[in-house]
Order: sequence, then structure tokens, then C-alpha cells
Amino acid sequence: MVRAGLSPERLTVAAAELADEVGFENITVSALARRFGVKDASLYSHVKNLRELRQRVALHTAGEFIDAIGAAVAGRAGRDALIAFADAYRAYALAHPGRYAATQHPVDPELLAGSTVMARTVDTTYGMFRAYGLAEPDLTDAVRLLRSTFHGYISLEAAGGFAHPRDVQKSWERGVEALHVLLERWPANGESGD
Repeated sequence: MVRAGLSPERLTVAAAELADEVGFENITVSALARRFGVKDASLYSHVKNLRELRQRVALHTAGEFIDAIGAAVAGRAGRDALIAFADAYRAYALAHPGRYAATQHPVDPELLAGSTVMARTVDTTYGMFRAYGLAEPDLTDAVRLLRSTFHGYISLEAAGGFAHPRDVQKSWERGVEALHVLLERWPANGESGD
């Protein structure tokens, strides 16, 4: 018997909301059960364990995240696409700290197999880079640079790590502009084929 209209999808959405309230690492089956007014055991017919629940949240929020970025980037190219991508990335991360933390959580290949999230993420991200004319391995290197730069900036900002009086928004804008200049002048691949 299904209790309180529970389903894996409903539990996942509620757990994502809970992540924003208490932090992704603090999601528990007990806390989620209390949210629905049921006993912990009632959830186990919908999710195997806490690990699976967290992975479902990670996959769900990764979809929300890339959809927000994709909507911002749609119809844009080059510098405009990069700015829209960066701003949507930051806005989602700051508005949904628990969900954003979930997007950093690894997901088992079996759970990924039935999802289009990874394909949408690759299409959106690589599409944003198209105007810069990068090919592999430079494309992967550039994606990693932007992801780590955005993540680092946002993590420091969220933790109150920027004490200097310079406006944080202005620094963000200048940083994204600098990334655009770098991408336009990406250094030639120096790999020797090793």
C-alpha cells in the first residue's frame, strides 16, 4: 500500500527541498519520513537506502541546474552565451545551496543510464563553447577550468569569504570577462601525443 502518496519522484523532490533547508550532507531518511508524517520504513519501498536517495537528488538537481542554464543560454553565442551561462550557474548555486551541493555528488552509472541529464549537460555546455572553436582535449580542459572557477568563486562567496569592500558582483563580472578573453586566446595545445 502506498502511504501518503509517496513515490520515488515525490521523495526525491522533497529531499531536494530538504537539502536547501539543512544541507545536502544532512539529508536523512528519518528527516524525510518526518516531513511526510510516516515511519522510516514507509520510504524503503520507494528508495533502497540513503545512498540511493542522495543519488536521486543529485540526478534530479543536475537536471534542474542544466535546464536553468540552458534556458539562459538559448539563442546566445560567444561572450553573451558565456555571461548567461556563468550568471545562471551562480544564481542557481546561490539560490539553492543544498541542491547545488548535490550536483557535485557522483551518481552510479545504472541510475544515469535511464536519464538524459548527462547528454543535456554536455550539449548545453559544449554548445556554449562552440563559438570559441575549441576541439578536444582543449574543450575538456576549458570546461574543467570554468567549472572549477565558478565553483570556487561561488563557494567562497557563499561562505562569506570575500571581505574586501570591492563589490562581489563587479568582481564576478570582471572574472567572467577575463574568462571570455582567455577562451578567445586559448593557448595552442602543447601536448606531444604522450
